[in-house]
Amino acid sequence: MAENKMFCFQCQETAKGTGCTIQGVCGKKADTSRWQDLLLAVTRGIGTIADSLRNSGIETSQEVGDYIVDSLFVTITNANFDDQAILAKVDKGVQLKRELLDLAASKNITLPDYPEVKWGGEKADYEAEGNREGVLRTENEDLRSLKELTILGLKGMAAYYEHASRLNERKDEIIAFIEKALATISNPNANMETLLATVMETGKYGVDAMALLDKANTTTYGNPELTKVNIGVGNRPGILISGHDLKDIEQLLEQTEGTGIDVYTHGEMLPAHYYPQLKKYKHLVGNYGNAWWKQKEEFETFNGPIVFTTNCIVPPSPKASYKDRVFTTNATGFPGWKHITADANGHKDFSEVIEIAKTCKAPTAIEQGEIIGGFAHAQVFALADKVVDAVKSGAIRKFVVMSGCDGRMKSRDYYRDFASRLPKDTVILTSGCAKFKYNKLNLGDINGIPRVLDAGQCNDSYSWAVVAMKLKEIFGANDINDLPIEFNIAWYEQKAVIVLLALLYLGIKNIHIGPTLPAFVSPNVLNVLVENFGLGGITTVDEDLKSMVG
Repeated sequence: MAENKMFCFQCQETAKGTGCTIQGVCGKKADTSRWQDLLLAVTRGIGTIADSLRNSGIETSQEVGDYIVDSLFVTITNANFDDQAILAKVDKGVQLKRELLDLAASKNITLPDYPEVKWGGEKADYEAEGNREGVLRTENEDLRSLKELTILGLKGMAAYYEHASRLNERKDEIIAFIEKALATISNPNANMETLLATVMETGKYGVDAMALLDKANTTTYGNPELTKVNIGVGNRPGILISGHDLKDIEQLLEQTEGTGIDVYTHGEMLPAHYYPQLKKYKHLVGNYGNAWWKQKEEFETFNGPIVFTTNCIVPPSPKASYKDRVFTTNATGFPGWKHITADANGHKDFSEVIEIAKTCKAPTAIEQGEIIGGFAHAQVFALADKVVDAVKSGAIRKFVVMSGCDGRMKSRDYYRDFASRLPKDTVILTSGCAKFKYNKLNLGDINGIPRVLDAGQCNDSYSWAVVAMKLKEIFGANDINDLPIEFNIAWYEQKAVIVLLALLYLGIKNIHIGPTLPAFVSPNVLNVLVENFGLGGITTVDEDLKSMVG
């Protein structure tokens, strides 16, 4: 048995703020971590070969890009805990890599002499190769930091790209960049300058990926609109759908129509209620529960089946009553849970989920009332005159962008306290599951504009960049940083990393991130980000209120 060398520091809750070495705080076991490292190594090899082929004018199939995107998504925090599913993807990658190697050989293309390219993919070597290809393979702390900053940004980008591609929106330039970035990360001799440039370029393509997904979502389902979402329950059996994939909830709504089953959103699926083409389904009755980390208790009281379309899975306790009625799809997986795959046309069959739901009792109410959302860029632009008047009159003095993720750490209560204590002439711009810390507080409105404007999912942070650009134009500001907008971002996983890199690429400065700074950013790399962008952590609510809003 090869020595176990688990090391993972990709999420905010990583052990001791430095890295998980025995088991992930997320519940990921050391073996799973190794197989994910192996999958990433195979993916880097494929990306490097594909990049070399591209540079020689030879195109690869769409399958190559789809494989890279899916493999990156599989390794995101809380997405896939199923060793067999991960190893099956490794097997597929090894086969794909061999095909690309044969193609390169047939065209007399010389490939880089990197370990990821040279490794032959022998099954007997999986364990040793997985151990060797972990995060710590790069000894220099600063080079490692820049490589990890890029790969984690690519994971977030891949998640957004996959959702867009499921709605038939693709962009070859994004895939080409991902391949180029994977080749750069694979290069053992890549220097600081090259790696720093790649980090910044990752931000640029992050903006492109979010714009692509925004286009995919809005052309398919319409522009999000101001919507009141029920947080109570009905008296019929329900199916709870979690994650981020709108195509999945659409198919589930189509298949449950007229069955006597209600559909509830959970976590990051809440914004499905804001889209005209999804909210038209009368049996999409509400949102159940809060952010991802509370699912152990909330899945117990929901009583019906649960469908995970993407991460954020929390491994259930052995005694969980719901563990036999959870389904996964796309990049997600968990040992023992049934996985729903799409056919060649992208259709998924949810009939088994529906049959289980029919045998379950209705959800138990855990709260009542409603929350308001749907303030993506089109809806904000529809209110532009009101917003501009409120800013000019001084009714709105500051906007505070509080996008990002929620998590289970006690320190995250900071965000609830910060939101609740913001002056009455400030407006919160939010997206992602960070909003569950404050979207049920009654913070009132300013001249009819709610003080919490929820654009939607984490990828809808793009909306706030679009809104900021528009405000810059309206107010004739020379620089986006001259606007009365502050950024106080909560992060947890890799989709927040690509959002941050996208904001840096757009030139936004003095962003605060918390509740802690990323373990994968070395002190020297952090200094570069501080000096160039004014990036900083949070302190206390009192101090941050003073520095951000006065």
